[in-house]
Amino acid sequence: MFKTAGELLRHFKEAVPFRLGPAVISTIVLVTLLLLPTPDGLTAKAWALVAIFLTTIVAIILKVMPIGVMAMMAIVIVSLSQVTATSSKGAITDALSSFANPLIWLIVVAILISRGLKKTGLGSRIGLLFISLLGKRTIGIGYGLAICELVLAPFTPSNTARGGGIVHPIMKSIANAFDSDPAKGTERKVGTYLALVNYHANPITSAMFLTATAPNPLVVDYVARVSNQGFHLSWTTWALCMLLPGLVCLLVMPLVIYLLSPPELKATPDAVDYAKSELKTMGPLSSAEKVMLGTFGLLLVLWANVPAMLFGPAFSLDPTVVAFVGLFVLIITGTIDWDDVLSEKSAWDTLVWFGALVMMAEQLNKTGVIAWFSAGMKGAIVASGMDWLPVAGVLVLVFVFSHYFFASTTAHISAMLLAFLTVGAQLIPPEYLIPFMLMMTAGSAIMMTLTHYATGTSPIIFGSGYVTMGNWWRTGLIMCLVELAIFAVVGTTWWKVLGYW
Repeated sequence: MFKTAGELLRHFKEAVPFRLGPAVISTIVLVTLLLLPTPDGLTAKAWALVAIFLTTIVAIILKVMPIGVMAMMAIVIVSLSQVTATSSKGAITDALSSFANPLIWLIVVAILISRGLKKTGLGSRIGLLFISLLGKRTIGIGYGLAICELVLAPFTPSNTARGGGIVHPIMKSIANAFDSDPAKGTERKVGTYLALVNYHANPITSAMFLTATAPNPLVVDYVARVSNQGFHLSWTTWALCMLLPGLVCLLVMPLVIYLLSPPELKATPDAVDYAKSELKTMGPLSSAEKVMLGTFGLLLVLWANVPAMLFGPAFSLDPTVVAFVGLFVLIITGTIDWDDVLSEKSAWDTLVWFGALVMMAEQLNKTGVIAWFSAGMKGAIVASGMDWLPVAGVLVLVFVFSHYFFASTTAHISAMLLAFLTVGAQLIPPEYLIPFMLMMTAGSAIMMTLTHYATGTSPIIFGSGYVTMGNWWRTGLIMCLVELAIFAVVGTTWWKVLGYW
């Protein structure tokens, strides 16, 4: 019997993608949370859902199993435990509900479209062009990516389409030009650094323009409501208020990431000549490259909502619809084929794990957990008797860092921002209310820095394999604190100069 048990254990260790130590820790977390008394204001099922969500995050961080497997396990547990419904059918419907979410399919399709850049060679050409212009040092290429984000941001209302669908394929092409590839174990040469810059430019530019990400108009509405229409963030007002602190963040960010995750290849003195030589060897654009370039142009025009600007709101298209149009164009022109779509494993892996996290975040909102948290926060602040300045700081920090519980900025802003702004309006002197609201406005984008599921852009870049999860979370936390500090110091000073307080 003992021999059989030993053989089974040996088979388990060899065949199952399972790490025993981290699994034990995750199980202890789950059991501990479930044994705790249900907090007042929550149902037992809602608290059980909190326990499942937190345990899933812990298991992902500890790498108990591949992230897709952990996501599937979360779907199974939510379905079996029926914490979101009263029947098994209702539970599985809830567990799979997020797979109909357009944002998730935007991410998947953006990854599939980016495959065309590699297959046609256009990605390599763009990468070589960047290297020929800025390639003497890796940090220069990083600034080039940040500038690219900044130029596109005012015209691309989907930060996922911009950072994941346009800039990320360029970043991958540049990394490949330096033979920096996760598949070869050479990602740290330049790829890790450039991927982090690629990602962290995205939240900054999303904070700088009203039209840079989808939930920003919702922020405008909440700010207007709380101020009784006394302060309205027009496109120009938003851009002006965020201009200086945003530019400082873009200036500082590549330097900070350079210190946190330095590239192995720092100086590339021969890179410019190499890139020019390779571009000459490649010759003029091929037909496939022209189709790819034209498709990107089409996507940019449609993502920027140009038809709606010219012909009226009836011509407005959802970003996910636009992405599918682009993918279909590439397939019917033969630029990529169906086998390319099927073989893009990172896209389908992302669909599973990001879909599961989005599902749990949405269910936390539906079951009242987020409303309970907001109300408890308000009560604690009022009871503490804090002065207005610490109150403002606590409100901003709790709002931003509660994004660890969300896989969507739109969901987070919808669930919590109005409540936090309302509490601020009640406890902060009127003359300081506008800078507080502007800090909350900036924080609603800066919070995207934190996790690999924080917004639609993050799973695309994380899924490309250049950055480990530990590095992603560590860099995200530090960059979040740095950017909040810049907005708190540079931003409030700038807003004082503009006369807002």
